[in-house]
Amino acid sequence: MIARIFQPSRATTQSALGKTREWILEFEPATPRRPESLMGWISSADTLNQIRVRFPTREEAVAYAERNGLAYSVDVTAVRRIRPKSYTDRFRPGRPN
Repeated sequence: MIARIFQPSRATTQSALGKTREWILEFEPATPRRPESLMGWISSADTLNQIRVRFPTREEAVAYAERNGLAYSVDVTAVRRIRPKSYTDRFRPGRPN
């Protein structure tokens, strides 16, 4: 059973960074998913793939995994730096075209 610790990316339809500052621990699927014979829905016998534990920091997530004896991997994403822009800078004298 391997746990994955990561920060979720922002929704592509949103420009805000809501729910991207927390860290999530979720388990990798242990069994493959298959279509159910009666309804055709995709199902799995593994119930651990339904569990997502949220933490405010990466260190807390790692400490939780180590405390419970879980094998884990940490996915670190690049920090996005946003440079503030001003609309009036477009009309500033001496601005290159």
